[in-house]
Amino acid sequence: MVAEYENAPNGEKGAILRREGLYSSHIIEWARARDAGLLGNRGSRREDAATIPAGQRVKKSAEQLELEKLRRQNEKLQADLKKTRMALDIMGKAHALLEELSESADNDSPPKKS
Repeated sequence: MVAEYENAPNGEKGAILRREGLYSSHIIEWARARDAGLLGNRGSRREDAATIPAGQRVKKSAEQLELEKLRRQNEKLQADLKKTRMALDIMGKAHALLEELSESADNDSPPKKS
């Protein structure tokens, strides 16, 4: 059923769902299970590969999609952490400079009036 749905032209996918009394969520769920290897093997993988048109993207399992999402999120968080650390370093240096300027201003005596 999933293969028939995936191979159907876009205008005919809805007709297949109506004919079989299914929802698109069923197809999505079954495709994820198939891609994760959770469905029984009624045919060999070579037979399945022969029915998929050349150039069609390989579907990824839910775990693979989640792993990619988590990796992207981790990279973003690492970049944010690096920026935060750089900002803290700059703030620390600015604070030290202001402290030094403040101390030197306190040590300088004001000019004497004659």
